[in-house]
Amino acid sequence: MDNGRERGTQHQVIVRAYEELNDFLPAERRRRAFPVRFLVSPTVKDVIEAQGIPHAEVDLIVVNGVSVGFEYRVQAGDRIAVYPTFESIDFQPVVRLRPDPLRRSAFIADVHLRKLARYLRLLGFDVAWESAWEDPEIVRRSVDTGRIILTRDRQLLKRGDVTRGYWVRSIDPIEQAREVIRRFDLSEAVRPYTRCPVCNGELRHVNKADVLDRIPPKTAAWLDEYYECAACGKLYWRGTHTARLDDAIARMRACN
Repeated sequence: MDNGRERGTQHQVIVRAYEELNDFLPAERRRRAFPVRFLVSPTVKDVIEAQGIPHAEVDLIVVNGVSVGFEYRVQAGDRIAVYPTFESIDFQPVVRLRPDPLRRSAFIADVHLRKLARYLRLLGFDVAWESAWEDPEIVRRSVDTGRIILTRDRQLLKRGDVTRGYWVRSIDPIEQAREVIRRFDLSEAVRPYTRCPVCNGELRHVNKADVLDRIPPKTAAWLDEYYECAACGKLYWRGTHTARLDDAIARMRACN
């Protein structure tokens, strides 16, 4: 879009991205206004995505001081400001680009984020993940259930039918979890050991006598508290491995 064609008259707009949307831009365009040139009149959505910013990460577009939708056709001389999704701010009466506020913190992670999915489940968050799900299935489930897509693939978030998504910046699973907590302001929503890290089902307290035949004798001799996944039936208890998990949880919660 910047280079134009040999024939025709080029027009120019000025674009400025804010906050974490700058992560998608080259260094020389971050946190500053920059020109974008075009021949025909594209939609503002096309202009934004041509810069590398997935529309799923955008919640507010202001052109010449007025909020607009993705379908707005840019005009020569427009000044375009692009803002990320804000979870706790009511933008009325401006044009919000998400179908509704993201109050429900439920996620769906792509196939490459298995460890992140397990860590977020460990913290008590609802995260759907299956190794067999390809991109179209992830998008369909996100749209049908209102889940926020977590992915390291920017192109996935540029699909036209995606409405909720977040590009995970880090490659380290612990830092990825911290990043999601910061991004969606979830520090007060952490509920460790309330969800099955294997299948995402909710954990419920069970009487020791009811599951005694499933407990190793050495464990049953000293421990009385047990939890069972309501979905897959897996049994959980605080054992010697819990110290390692407690340490991981503490690291993920240290978001400041």
